[in-house]
Amino acid sequence: MEDCPETPPPPAERDMDLPWCAPKPATEDQRAPDLVRRIMASPSYLEGDHDVNFLDRDDMRGVRLMLDYQKAETLLQAHGIAHSIVVFGATRIPEPARAAAEVAAREAALAQDPGDPHLQGALAIARRVAHKSRYYEVARAFGRIVGTQEGRHGNRLVVVTGGGPGMMEAANRGSHEAGARSVGLNITLPHEQYPNPYLTPDLCFRFHYFALRKLHFLKRARALVVFPGGYGTMDELFETLTLIQTRKILPVPVVLVGESFWRRAFDVDFLVEEGVIDPEDRDLFWYAEEAEEIWNGLQRWYQNAGRELTSAAPEVAGDR
Repeated sequence: MEDCPETPPPPAERDMDLPWCAPKPATEDQRAPDLVRRIMASPSYLEGDHDVNFLDRDDMRGVRLMLDYQKAETLLQAHGIAHSIVVFGATRIPEPARAAAEVAAREAALAQDPGDPHLQGALAIARRVAHKSRYYEVARAFGRIVGTQEGRHGNRLVVVTGGGPGMMEAANRGSHEAGARSVGLNITLPHEQYPNPYLTPDLCFRFHYFALRKLHFLKRARALVVFPGGYGTMDELFETLTLIQTRKILPVPVVLVGESFWRRAFDVDFLVEEGVIDPEDRDLFWYAEEAEEIWNGLQRWYQNAGRELTSAAPEVAGDR
């Protein structure tokens, strides 16, 4: 019986190369090097996780869905992001100075051709956008309030937005100014969406699927704060209200900022009167105007519900 060798084999190195460590030489077959190069250049030779074209195939959608979910989930966990306040709103409402500059430009253009109906309409819209631009500063102030809370709650509560300009930029900007982290959930679009500059670099994600992005918006959400916006904003608002209405998720506070806008855009009393929602569904949200008012309302909602804004563990109403 031989003794155990004094020196175990190294993890990777060998004294002698194995036969497959070099391609078949041209001295044995002059065509061999070119044939081997063609084989290794074929997409089939790429490992599956390095073959982007393969991953883009229709029958790989399940894998892409898993990756779309898992990358953000893994990194959010790694950064200790447990709870969020989600802020939605129009990308088309800029900060007040930019909105005022747009009004001035439209006025100058109309002065050159006062009878042009298109210029008249464009100026009217620019003025309405400028009127709503005050909410940029409200969202910014609200982001700052939430940002100051991050350290008080074990670095677990952050602002989450869709990562774009307008109201989302404002909320991220406020958190950034408070020295806090904030999250952006961007989406790949035919017309590329750039992230706003106030996101935490390691916490800005770009999704392929809207569905997975929506899941991450609500997975950690402790509140939804919705500023005036269009289709995308309303999509997220109504989906959240539906999930709360059906108790598919544990109810969370929903605040609509800008009552005069929302009462025209969304006539909840009409829906109750028409019998398509119940009176209790009218109470799934409330209106606010200022940042402190929003924050104080969230505090009261959780106090009245007997829950904490930042509980120790995620609160769910079942596996969603």
